[in-house]
Amino acid sequence: MKALLLSSESESDLSLLLALAKKLGIRTRALSTTEVEDMGLAFAMQNGRTGEIVPTDEVLKELRK
Repeated sequence: MKALLLSSESESDLSLLLALAKKLGIRTRALSTTEVEDMGLAFAMQNGRTGEIVPTDEVLKELRK
């Protein structure tokens, strides 16, 4: 399975793409802003994994910047 995520400020453009997808028999699903942000965070976490253990104080120091 392949997936495509489209984002636009134009509701009419997205409606047009949605209509085309339905006409082509492509399954669609609207995502909330929270779901899109969660997917982005999960992607960043997955790609940022190094397997290295970082001390808690170093993590907190970076977060406080």
